[in-house]
Amino acid sequence: MLNNDLKFYSGKNILVTGGAGAVGANLVRALCDLEVNQIYVVDNLSSGFKSNLEGVPRTIFIEGDIADPRTLDEVFTHGIDVVFHLAAFFANQNSIDHPHEDARTNILGTLQVLEYSNKNKVELFVYVNTPCMYNAESSNWTEGSKEIKHETPYSISKFTGEQYSKFFYKYHKLPTVSARIFNSYGPYEHPGRYRNVIPNFIDTATKGQSLTITGTGTETRSFTFVDDIVRGLLLAGAQYDGSWQIYNIGSAKETKIIDLAKKINELTGNTAPIVFTSRRDWDNTLRRRPNINRAKKRLGYHPTVKLEDGLKRTLDWFRERKEI
Repeated sequence: MLNNDLKFYSGKNILVTGGAGAVGANLVRALCDLEVNQIYVVDNLSSGFKSNLEGVPRTIFIEGDIADPRTLDEVFTHGIDVVFHLAAFFANQNSIDHPHEDARTNILGTLQVLEYSNKNKVELFVYVNTPCMYNAESSNWTEGSKEIKHETPYSISKFTGEQYSKFFYKYHKLPTVSARIFNSYGPYEHPGRYRNVIPNFIDTATKGQSLTITGTGTETRSFTFVDDIVRGLLLAGAQYDGSWQIYNIGSAKETKIIDLAKKINELTGNTAPIVFTSRRDWDNTLRRRPNINRAKKRLGYHPTVKLEDGLKRTLDWFRERKEI
């Protein structure tokens, strides 16, 4: 049965850029349960996997680049009603190594998707952002905080995309909302260079190798299971009220990286010792804990999946996919 608070999506044509990535693939699956008409996924597979969408009904995959007008010309002929913009050149270290590619996708690509969305009069544009622009030295991780500090091109480009989204809302009256998602993890996220800590830790632990922590291990992150992230994104769109809003979507519970490593070793039976190396020179964020009061109050958003349960479900997916 369709949830009343998400009925907005029923019967609509949805575009998910970056839909072959981990969050995108889970979002596409959730949209299928909401009786949408059709889902169009655009992804250049630079960090996503087409296999993440295998067997998903009502989904048309278009391999293409959001910075290429030919790709958007093709997809917007289908009468798109709602856009979830997740496509990005991911993430911090990758952007340091390849700043031009970062700017091309995250700034120029985003601008182009906004232009097409405006020209085709979509009902809603959901911009999916990162919290990387929050000042690492501040404890005020609220949406209205003016303490912005950019330490990587990725932070600069993703924040710029959000500012362009705000401009299109104010000047062109494009219905737009922004969601800053915190440390998502779960099924369909593959390990690899430039990827997140949890899939890489699981991949390493299941091979019986030592987990490497960059830093002291006392650094914290607010790991959020992807189902909770997706629920927050859907609520942010479905409960759009006509005003410009930014929402922190994540978990308010902090986890030390050393505790995460120990838990993954426990779940996988890995006995190799944990090793430490120096923190990356751009990474000065010792704590990451979002204030999610706005999302709770306005959207009724409440993350529900405990870290251990989410890790078990993620490990199950690794085993099912024969990643390990």
